[in-house]
Amino acid sequence: MRINISQRKIKDPFVAKVQELSGQNLLACYQCGKCSAGCPAVSQMDILPNQIIRYAQLGLKDELLQSKSIWICASCMTCNARCPKGINIAEVIEAIRQILLRKREDYLKIEELSDEEKTKLPPIAMVSSMRKFTS
Repeated sequence: MRINISQRKIKDPFVAKVQELSGQNLLACYQCGKCSAGCPAVSQMDILPNQIIRYAQLGLKDELLQSKSIWICASCMTCNARCPKGINIAEVIEAIRQILLRKREDYLKIEELSDEEKTKLPPIAMVSSMRKFTS
């Protein structure tokens, strides 16, 4: 995959919005990888937690918004506890989810699931999916 990085992307309003919603300074991350090393869901992710921060730093909006990792993160806060710079990475991931949810986009299309499939889902998946209808 070829990624085009430019000043325009780094100064994109998307980067500012992620920082605003999360309350975190993305540039404080120096990519030590401790967040990814401790993440219990990392085996299911296509972009690791430290890479999510790096993509956000570089304004790679499309790659982040298409990632399944932002939906896999369970917000267990392990990454937050491990970060030597005190960055709340889970809040950054939640901010990215919020950007999509505010556009009424979600990884799980609850209305497309059968009743049988809905009974097999963990309750938190249903609650998370319904968040977009309450904001």
